[in-house]
Amino acid sequence: MRPLYGWLALGVGVLLVALAELWLNNYYQRVLAVMAINIILAVSLSLTNGFSGDVSLGHAAFMAIGAYASALLTIPFRTKALILPDLPAWLAGLELPFGLALFIGGLLAALAALVIGVPVLRLRGHYLSVATLGLMVIVQVVALNWQTVTRGARGLNGLPPLTTLLWAYGWMLVTVVVIWRLVRSPFGRAMIAVREDELAAACRGVRVFRTRMLAFVVGAFFAGTAGALWAHLITAITPASFSFLITFNVVAMVVIGGADSISGAMIGGVLMTLLPEWLRRLETSLSIAGQPLYGLSQIVIALLMLVVMIFRPQGLLGGYELTDLLRRYMRSSVDESMQAAGQA
Repeated sequence: MRPLYGWLALGVGVLLVALAELWLNNYYQRVLAVMAINIILAVSLSLTNGFSGDVSLGHAAFMAIGAYASALLTIPFRTKALILPDLPAWLAGLELPFGLALFIGGLLAALAALVIGVPVLRLRGHYLSVATLGLMVIVQVVALNWQTVTRGARGLNGLPPLTTLLWAYGWMLVTVVVIWRLVRSPFGRAMIAVREDELAAACRGVRVFRTRMLAFVVGAFFAGTAGALWAHLITAITPASFSFLITFNVVAMVVIGGADSISGAMIGGVLMTLLPEWLRRLETSLSIAGQPLYGLSQIVIALLMLVVMIFRPQGLLGGYELTDLLRRYMRSSVDESMQAAGQA
């Protein structure tokens, strides 16, 4: 019955997304699309930070690569001739469908992760964190100075608004399913073994470097697709769009939900989408001495992270999946019913 329930849930999800596109206004559609993109980012980062134990801060760099690649491949060639007159001829005349451009953006991000991962993944702990943070700075500097391709600080604007709810939630589903299956495969068990004890895993025959590289590259691929979706949702990107703030928000999603839980990462993505939107309204409606409370959302999110790290360091779900919690609840309910029947 499981495949039947899966297809039924998929059909209901597609129907709900289609109804949302028909009935909701642009604001709510954009919030829902951002929520799906945040879930992609959080789940892909949990593969690296949670399941393989490598603390990476370079997700914004992979987002930027995917965003710029997808933008350059989908901008109409007439527009390119106006805003990017010095583009190479093969790129100036290239205009690809959004799905193909999005996939290529993810592949380029994965290729960058493969190249940078060779030296970087020889590090561990805070050394690795600083190295991946340096990657984000490098990508920003390249985007800022590569005037003929990225237009520097002016960025690329007027991108085709191609990201719809179906695209966003379709890729969210692909991300969750792929990483779910990967985590529950022999590769996933190898990742967890490396995270728990690298030396013991190596003694048991696990190829440590290859396992860590796989998690790093797969996470970068989905971060690149999330960047492409985000670029065609906002329709304007600059090097400043992919700053440390994005990295902080994605890390907050993973920490709040649970680093080694896919369901927890999804819950963190939902919270980190809805909470800032609600707090932004408070920023403009509340004031102290006539001054609006700008910056309240960042303060509250930072405090929330501190509270979670102090009182619930394993995250809200604590390494469990929602399916595990539901199974435990159903089992406990059955046990209680059997005990009650025995007492009767």
